[in-house]
Amino acid sequence: MARKQTPGLRFQPAGGSRAPAIPVGKKQRLSIERLAGDGRGIAFIDGRTWFVAGALAGEEVEARVLNAHGKVVDARVERVLKASALRRPQPCAHAGTCGGCSVQHLPHEEQLALKQRMLAEQLSRVAGVEPEEWAAPLQGAEFGYRRRARVAVRWNTKARELEVGFRAASSQDIVAIADCPVLVQPLQPIMRQLPALLGGFAKPQVIGHVELFSGTALAMLVRHTAPLAEVDRARLDAFCAEQNVQLWLQGEGEPEPGDSHQTLGFRLEPWSLELAYRPGDFVQVNAQVNTDMIAQALEWLAPKAHERVLDLFCGLGNFALPLAQRAREVVAVEGVATMVERAAQNAASNNVHNARFFQADLSQPLAGAAWAKEGFCAVLLDPPRDGAFEVVKSIAALGAKRLVYVSCNPATLARDAVELYKQGYRLKRAGILDMFPQTAHVEAMALFEAG
Repeated sequence: MARKQTPGLRFQPAGGSRAPAIPVGKKQRLSIERLAGDGRGIAFIDGRTWFVAGALAGEEVEARVLNAHGKVVDARVERVLKASALRRPQPCAHAGTCGGCSVQHLPHEEQLALKQRMLAEQLSRVAGVEPEEWAAPLQGAEFGYRRRARVAVRWNTKARELEVGFRAASSQDIVAIADCPVLVQPLQPIMRQLPALLGGFAKPQVIGHVELFSGTALAMLVRHTAPLAEVDRARLDAFCAEQNVQLWLQGEGEPEPGDSHQTLGFRLEPWSLELAYRPGDFVQVNAQVNTDMIAQALEWLAPKAHERVLDLFCGLGNFALPLAQRAREVVAVEGVATMVERAAQNAASNNVHNARFFQADLSQPLAGAAWAKEGFCAVLLDPPRDGAFEVVKSIAALGAKRLVYVSCNPATLARDAVELYKQGYRLKRAGILDMFPQTAHVEAMALFEAG
């Protein structure tokens, strides 16, 4: 396995005296040298390192200061004085103000290249490794992919009006959004009508936020901080009936359906599976990439009909149920008890009888767990951003020869790779998963093999 070292981010020395503070709002002309891991441009001036949202390498820009701390300045492009040849017109009218998409000014292929570099740099710098084989980026449509969205809602006391939209970049302000290019098409009409619907409430002040979902049905969750007025509930019911949208409500407790008979879920067509979920449960926002990700994980892990497979951080059974169609037995473990229950229900409703589901604190070592004693031929990990450091310490003890690690944070993947190397595993293959086009967020998949 090739090992190499990549120099970290360069910060210019400050010199012997304290530089004067830079006020928020100050404008500065900058020459952008390269891109940071989060897609912002990097510039150096007067002993400070500037991170500039909306800038590209090689550009001359005028930037406005958002925040300054020590020798680091966060800023945003106000004007592009000399544009990179890579820069493209941003497809969304709200780009640069809405905080949802940060790299729309980069062509999609360049976004993929940025994410590939971020993954490679983390593996090289933190773990000192690179895979024996780089997989091609796993990608879907660059727009119209997001099947779930959280809409910010806030009552403006001074203006006496309800603000509805998405959070602004580097701010708690709310940007009114008429059309969001990354939302799936079925959610667009609902998004457009939300401001008028909620703004017409008798008591709009009680609305906390709204979430939109597209799956086997369209759904809208309304979070309220006090009981809804009867007239407002009637408006919601009428709107949802007209739009053929399920209504879910959440006060102090868990989300509850407006109609106790309604169900919400998503399909995994290649495996003829349908997984039920409720608002608040974790589901991947990109349906196409999720399906392709499962298919790639199955190909890489290559479970055989006689093998016992472990699925850690199993959630609703997104990987466990397709795995169960290939393996003799799947043991699926999740930290949240309600998700374990729903995963087990999903297995039963899909007539999957060779998957067992358990609740365990996966921030702790696996030693002593009864379900782990028989050992496993292969393991699949899909942890949150914190990674799975304690879990990977036990992987070799389980007897697993193959491990597929699905990561939403290359930094913790690289950290955990160090521990896997100590146990004799090698990084055979890795690649990015473009789950969030138009953002710099990187998801990745890595295959480790023992020996």
